[in-house]
Amino acid sequence: MTTTPSPETSGPGTIGAGGGTDVLDRELEQLLNEESVEDGDHDRFSHYVKKEKILQSALSGKPVRALCGKKWTPGRDPEKFPVCPTCKDIYEKMRDK
Repeated sequence: MTTTPSPETSGPGTIGAGGGTDVLDRELEQLLNEESVEDGDHDRFSHYVKKEKILQSALSGKPVRALCGKKWTPGRDPEKFPVCPTCKDIYEKMRDK
């Protein structure tokens, strides 16, 4: 069943059941959940990330994703931490191919 919305309840910036901003709010919430920056044990390690991604992050302030899936905004000297064992395993498997 399809319906045609009335002019009062449709269009950009209109709030209503299933209206434009409801969809945008849901999509924004989903993106924020997907883009969450992780805390926890991963912070005890340095991670493998492509050099160009580190540079982009330094310029934009946006987080990066390591080989292990950890997502964070780099800011510490990686030389001060041991290498993430998951990143190391993934990297070695990629080199062997």
